[in-house]
Amino acid sequence: MTKVVEVLANREELIARSLSVVCSQIQAAIAERGICTIAAAGGSTPEPLYKLLSAQDLPWDKIHVFWGDERYVPSDHQDSNQKMARLAWLDKVNIPPSNIHPIPTGSGDPAADALAYQTELQQFFQVSEGEFPAIDIILLGIGDDAHTASLFPHTAALQVRDALVTVGNKDGQPRITFTVPLINHARCVIFIVAGGSKKPALAQIFAPVADDLTYPSRLIQPSGELLWLLDAAAGEELQSLG
Repeated sequence: MTKVVEVLANREELIARSLSVVCSQIQAAIAERGICTIAAAGGSTPEPLYKLLSAQDLPWDKIHVFWGDERYVPSDHQDSNQKMARLAWLDKVNIPPSNIHPIPTGSGDPAADALAYQTELQQFFQVSEGEFPAIDIILLGIGDDAHTASLFPHTAALQVRDALVTVGNKDGQPRITFTVPLINHARCVIFIVAGGSKKPALAQIFAPVADDLTYPSRLIQPSGELLWLLDAAAGEELQSLG
């Protein structure tokens, strides 16, 4: 694993740097393999990144978009990660509809929808049961509780090692989420973190010793690149790390 920590002066510079990194990773993946696979994150922090991505001149027909997690709500619900990414980004670019791979949330059975998404990933990446694909780019954020994707502290999803996708739990509400091993098989994981409220969580995530089940983002140790992009409000105390 190659780990890089960058602290940017403010949120605007954080998003600008995130755009530069993501575009570079997209272009490198397409140059090497002919396509780029990217898993989008939810939350408010990446939304301005998606808006900037929508203005980029990229080979959208060679880019496939997945999601690292999703709230168990309809795709047109205001809390839907898919809806946010479509409005900010995907609806504004010339990407083939077949290149967009949203997490299904419509069956009424979160476990069945998680299995359906796992099957879609296995078929797209042509991996067998028990194998994990290498997604080119996985975008992640963290919560004030150090969760990432829908991997929340002390929930069963943290322990899943034999699946690509599982059901997460947020205060009794189901989520669908990538598992720890799927994220850790990525070629590049990019955490984008803003705001002073994240400082206590970051201190534990970067601590030499802490409980992984209490601070789930500690579990993300990908085999490829790991980039932490932080604004100064979040990361001022981590600037010496890398």
